[in-house]
Amino acid sequence: MNDRRKLPVIPISPEKCTAVTIQFSSDSSAPKPVKKTGPVSTEQLQAAVRQALGAKASLGERPGLLKDTETAYDNRLESTIRPKTLADYIGQSALKDSIQIGLDAAKSRAEALDHLLLYGPPGLGKTTLAMVIAQEMGAEIHITSAPALERPRDILGILMSMKPGSVLFIDEIHRLNKVAEEILYPAMEDFALDRTIGKGEGTKILRVPLPRFTLIGATTKAGSLSGPLRDRFGLIYRLNFYSEQELSNIILRSARILNIEASPEGALAIASRSRGTPRIANRLLRRVRDFMAVKKAGETLINEPIAREALDLFDIDPIGLDPTDRQLLKLIIENFSGGPVGLDTLASTLGEDPRTLEDVYEPYLLQAGLINRTPRGRTATGNTYRHLGYRLPAGFAEQAQLELESS
Repeated sequence: MNDRRKLPVIPISPEKCTAVTIQFSSDSSAPKPVKKTGPVSTEQLQAAVRQALGAKASLGERPGLLKDTETAYDNRLESTIRPKTLADYIGQSALKDSIQIGLDAAKSRAEALDHLLLYGPPGLGKTTLAMVIAQEMGAEIHITSAPALERPRDILGILMSMKPGSVLFIDEIHRLNKVAEEILYPAMEDFALDRTIGKGEGTKILRVPLPRFTLIGATTKAGSLSGPLRDRFGLIYRLNFYSEQELSNIILRSARILNIEASPEGALAIASRSRGTPRIANRLLRRVRDFMAVKKAGETLINEPIAREALDLFDIDPIGLDPTDRQLLKLIIENFSGGPVGLDTLASTLGEDPRTLEDVYEPYLLQAGLINRTPRGRTATGNTYRHLGYRLPAGFAEQAQLELESS
């Protein structure tokens, strides 16, 4: 009789999870993981299988220093330095004051906070702010993203598991499919789910009540949201780029948590090249720490000279432009005489995807006043010529004014 060994059965069901649920209590200082529910990604399944079999899950490739995407490595480190309260949250002062009023009013009435929409460029702290709000309310938070809610049962499962006062955070909510969006309408407005029962003439609509909860949506493209969905948010806030001083304070706080010694001057040198984005600032802080450990083994303090030397080595210039940024700007000046030039033409010449240019590179270049977006295309500004060391062409000011007036 053959002796066959049975393989271990790992109980993982992709159909049953879309969200990470975190329990906050009013007297705790940090979130505690409670459970996971909903569809998980292939990478998560593979990691779970490797862990069950005793193998170590490997990290994926790390992106460029100034990219706004997050890796698993970034997420683990970010979770240790995220602020837990509004008092610890640095920057966005006007937004914090408004949210604090809403929180205090909701607490005084013992109600859930009104639905909230946060929008702005990537990396400015939308997810962190959602977790802070849940912490301040002493509520449970369910975290998911719109692309994970592919089927109706994904969003239905999460909504049915909500508790009174809990928070549902949906990242990239502008990518929500139409079916999931239609399910959210009565859930947001009436705190109920409309379920269809039966077929043909016997079809009935059953309304299932839900506890009052708070939906927090985050998006980088508020204009891509449908009108009916956007109108159901009672509070809508935009997160702006951070000042250098605010980023410097964020870097000093992160350095203390990560046991990195940094001077105010060193933190300000990193902040000046962080493109107004906390995620990039924290990433550069870790890279400067690595540089100091390898190239300056005898040093223990990140000061201004060390920070500047490290960032020069990483090819990040004094205002935070990386090689791709500079290549894009030089292309507009050298190949297209300062513009205007269309986005698709720029993307083809650089070998980049048009959406990558529009979503990753353009927001900061526009904010820094290095390019203009006109009906005829992108144009370089006087700041671009001066920063890259080019002479302004004759009649540049008059032509630029005409382009702006026609936009």
